[in-house]
Order: sequence, then C-alpha cells, then structure tokens
Amino acid sequence: MNVKLTNGKKIITRSKEQYEANIKNFKMRGFKLVSDKVKEVKKVNDKVIDKAKNVVKLKPKKKGKKKWQNIGN
Repeated sequence: MNVKLTNGKKIITRSKEQYEANIKNFKMRGFKLVSDKVKEVKKVNDKVIDKAKNVVKLKPKKKGKKKWQNIGN
C-alpha cells in the first residue's frame, strides 16, 4: 500500500513500510500525510475569512497639483 505525503509544494508517494521506517525524517523535512493536510487547510480558510471582515478599506490618494506646469510655454 502506498502513502501520499506533502510538504505544501509537492506531493510524493512512498510505500507504507518505507514511511513507517522513516517517520522522523519525513516530519523533520516538513512532510505530512495528504489526508492530514486537507483538514488543516479548511481551518486556515476559516481564519482568513474572519480576518477579512475586520479589514478597513483605505481611500485612494489624491493627486497633487503640479507646481511647474507652465514652464514650457
């Protein structure tokens, strides 16, 4: 049986025996099981939506007048 691992950028497939023998190495390099990663993404999306409600929209900057507009004439 194969196991899918991801570190956020790429997904790799390893045999279950190889994964169980090297769990510490995979965790050290930032790899997690793909099924665990999906659950974390849902939690992060909820936090982003909550923070988006609290954002204050900024007004666009006003463009100033040019001081030396009539020099070329």
